[in-house]
Amino acid sequence: MSTPPLPVVYLHGFASGPGSKKARFFGERFAARGVTCLTPDLAAGDFAGLTITGQLRAAEAALAGQRVNLIGSSLGGYLAALLAAAHPEQVNRVVLLAPAFDFAARWRARLGEQAFAGWQCTNALEVFHYGEGRPASVRFTLYSDALHYTPFPPLSQPALVFHGRADNVVPFELSERFAALTPSAQLRLLDSGHELVDVTETMWKESAAFFGIAA
Repeated sequence: MSTPPLPVVYLHGFASGPGSKKARFFGERFAARGVTCLTPDLAAGDFAGLTITGQLRAAEAALAGQRVNLIGSSLGGYLAALLAAAHPEQVNRVVLLAPAFDFAARWRARLGEQAFAGWQCTNALEVFHYGEGRPASVRFTLYSDALHYTPFPPLSQPALVFHGRADNVVPFELSERFAALTPSAQLRLLDSGHELVDVTETMWKESAAFFGIAA
């Protein structure tokens, strides 16, 4: 008798949610093959108070003590790597989609010192929340909490990383650095941007094979 496939937990990106295009795409593909796919709301209803710690707590709750495979997109990719490093006994394999490594340093550099100082002073940074389709603000604790986490989590599990060569949000060179630091990681550079929505079929086929599921 064959062993049933492990459930999959999908971790969405920043200012996104369980209803994102890629989350729905992967969820539907897994469901069609009888594989449970869970996509927790990593903000847990409190986007303003979003932190790395809080998102990891929401992701850990989704694991529910079971052994799983992980998929993470952008910030969710960074979270998936952190979660896998912290729980090797529960996380079997990991697929990372344009993972937002070196999160804290990149955010400060991307904002610029003036905007960063304004965020620190007002404790509110307005961003567009793609999951809700409206502007929303996030507190400075997102940054200060992120400083407690390593830029490149040390994974021991097999990892498959997809990154677009034309990514203008998270440079693909960060995934190259992660792959160089992680012997268990395979890196696939694709002709796409940060969202990777035009290469979902490619990522699905390779991810399914990676997880041992018929595509």
